[in-house]
Amino acid sequence: MVELGVRRPFVLDGRLVELGSDDGPPPLVEGDAGRDREHPGAQVLSVLEPPVGAQCPQEGLLERVFGRLSAEKPGEVAEHLVLALLVEAFEGRNPDPGHGLHHVLKRRPASECETAFMRTAVVGHVEWVEFARVERLPPPGAIIQATEWWSEAAGGGGVASVQLRRLAGASTLYTALGRDELGERALEQLTALGVAVEAARHEEPQRRGFTFVDGDGERTITIIGEKHVPRASDPLAWEALGDTDAVYFVSGDAGALRAARRARVLVATARVLPTIAEAGLELDALVRSGSDPSERYDAGDLAPPPRLVAVTAGRSGGAWQTADGRSGSFPPAELPGPLEDTYGAGDSFAAGLAYALGAGLEAEDAVAAAARTGAEALTRRGAHGRPP
Repeated sequence: MVELGVRRPFVLDGRLVELGSDDGPPPLVEGDAGRDREHPGAQVLSVLEPPVGAQCPQEGLLERVFGRLSAEKPGEVAEHLVLALLVEAFEGRNPDPGHGLHHVLKRRPASECETAFMRTAVVGHVEWVEFARVERLPPPGAIIQATEWWSEAAGGGGVASVQLRRLAGASTLYTALGRDELGERALEQLTALGVAVEAARHEEPQRRGFTFVDGDGERTITIIGEKHVPRASDPLAWEALGDTDAVYFVSGDAGALRAARRARVLVATARVLPTIAEAGLELDALVRSGSDPSERYDAGDLAPPPRLVAVTAGRSGGAWQTADGRSGSFPPAELPGPLEDTYGAGDSFAAGLAYALGAGLEAEDAVAAAARTGAEALTRRGAHGRPP
């Protein structure tokens, strides 16, 4: 779309000109008048080439999210095209962010284009979380004043579904919510953030949480109530997962995990290792924190083993290993802005990994892209960032 009254530079027949300038009519593809008369079909205006670079507020997101590309090797053209399409999705320059991916990935043969975006989903829980920003955590018996406070539909499912909505242009959350005021507020907020919510409603109160965010951005979480997780017996649109490109599994029963396996790519958190073992299926990737004892995973814990295991290590970056013996490490990604807090960074990493694997990236590139997704989450306040 061209904005009236705005001059923009373009490359035209090797000359740098401005759209809307007074340089006369654009030249024809063939400058020879005789040939133009002989071949009227050649009388087509030269193609306007937009300048390279972001044309939106997220300028420079290519390098921030995916890093600098190394010298191109044979066979990397398709992968780099995927990267370009992913960045267009991040920058909002492509109104159908997954449309090109559909053709590059060739998920299955089709006589016509079946999708307008990359299909993503999250299976997991939601918590209604109240946040309070304080200079430091209060010692026992102390009373402190919060400098900022807010509440959001958060938890692993809430965070990851909105993150995938940012990346793919659309996402579906399979979850369970309490049949009370907080459950309704969670449903309304996630829907307003662009997530398609498939929710079973439980009679128990909506699970809540309270989170301190200290002066260093570290979060300390207290959870109140039982976790509401989706179950395969819940009347949700589980069959739609068979047409989904990438799913991140946060929580649910073994049946819900088996339903999620219908997707082309399935990533899960090590927090639900017993559920994964019960389901007895192969994951495309397992994500765990190297510092959280509840996410411990050792080789042999799952049969079959995950195709990829990614271990996050906070400011130290992380490591990865594949079932076929490849392994490596990744450095911490540079923050694209000031640190807000650490809430949701791990689930954002996992959502980014699911998206990158769904886009066809190899393990090393996928974990690097996920690290940048997690870093970007560190610059957002709380679960979803400050409201516009």
